[in-house]
Amino acid sequence: MRYQNKNVGITSRANHARKPLKGGRNLVEQAGRDEEAETGAVSHPAPPLQPVVAPAHDTEAENRRDRLLAALTLMIGAGLFLALPFALQAGSAFFMPLTAALVIAVALVPVLEWLERHRVPAPLASLICVLLFLTAANAAIVSIVVPAWGWLSAIPERIDNIQSNVKPLIDFYANLESFVNKTIEEFAQRPIRPTRATAAEPPRSLFEFVTTAAPTAFIEMFFAILVIFFFLSGWTRLRRRAITSRTSFGGAMATARVIQDVVDDTSAYLGTITAINVSLGLLVAGALWLIGMPSPLMWGGIVTLLNYIPYLGPIFAAMLLALGGLMTYQDVWTALLPAGIMIAFHLVEANVVTPLIVGRRLTINPIMILISLSFWGWVWGTPGALLAVPLLIIIQTVLNAAGKPDIAGFLFEHGTLVAGGSPLSPVAQNNLERAVDSPEPPV
Repeated sequence: MRYQNKNVGITSRANHARKPLKGGRNLVEQAGRDEEAETGAVSHPAPPLQPVVAPAHDTEAENRRDRLLAALTLMIGAGLFLALPFALQAGSAFFMPLTAALVIAVALVPVLEWLERHRVPAPLASLICVLLFLTAANAAIVSIVVPAWGWLSAIPERIDNIQSNVKPLIDFYANLESFVNKTIEEFAQRPIRPTRATAAEPPRSLFEFVTTAAPTAFIEMFFAILVIFFFLSGWTRLRRRAITSRTSFGGAMATARVIQDVVDDTSAYLGTITAINVSLGLLVAGALWLIGMPSPLMWGGIVTLLNYIPYLGPIFAAMLLALGGLMTYQDVWTALLPAGIMIAFHLVEANVVTPLIVGRRLTINPIMILISLSFWGWVWGTPGALLAVPLLIIIQTVLNAAGKPDIAGFLFEHGTLVAGGSPLSPVAQNNLERAVDSPEPPV
């Protein structure tokens, strides 16, 4: 009887489990309660799932691997950086005209795009840009080199005038008088080389100047002109290919932004600085004309050209003007007047005009300018010094877009070249800046 009742009980429970429950409860939960009521067993809820945590030794191994890769990358980059200047020096016949041509071509891109917007074909627009550049270069050669040739040839004849002008200064510094007199006498008594007598005719154009200088200079210039032309003629296709070849929309936008920033910053800097330097040269030339200085346009052109070299160029231009004044005037203070005029105009330009115009758009660290000027001047001489600031602008623009390696973080913090960790909160950042600026050492 019990067996039957038990079966009946089981059957009734099964039938009851197959009936739908009101209130939306789960059938399995209801059957579990019935089972607990009969057997007296109590079921406990399943423990919640815990997140899977990687072992500590795996995390430490990944950190060691990241630090090792960062150290190898840093060492390889340092080796390439140290070897780069020697490679550029050894291959200056190739790298210098190529770099100069690329910088000039990038500066001419806005003119090219303006011509293309006015339905000028790309090859014809590129040819127009190259002709404009050659015209400007030829005008600079004619206005600077031709008169300067006459000044250089007149130096031996005017040594006496220079010596008489410098004599008060030599008398003031008596201990230098014998050395300066000996140097001037040796220079005056030095025999004139036959090659100098035959090369009396100054060059009349850029082509004649290059061909008479050296065959390699002509080859380098011809190579640079070809690079400028073909770069400009293929600029639109090159930019489109660089943007559309990206695999993501974000990468394409980043590439387009970098290209546009490089073109805008380089062309804006060179265009603005060229306008400022030409204006400075014209003002200096006008002032020199008023005081009766011979060849004022030549001196204005020299000031314009050397003002492209930050810091050192104006100093060298003032020295040349002082030498020209000593060759021209009989009084030492009048002879130093051209250099004084140039210095006065340069101080206004460097401290008022250039920061007001260029500083709003483009800010460059003066230390970086000195480093770039020293580096490229050491590698390529005067052409490298002229290219120092445009190259610094291009490199700075690319690095700002691509990201800079976190060398300080590798050395002092997380041991990798990629910035890690969450950024500081405003309060922590304020406390950190206050601690850094505090004159007392932290306890």
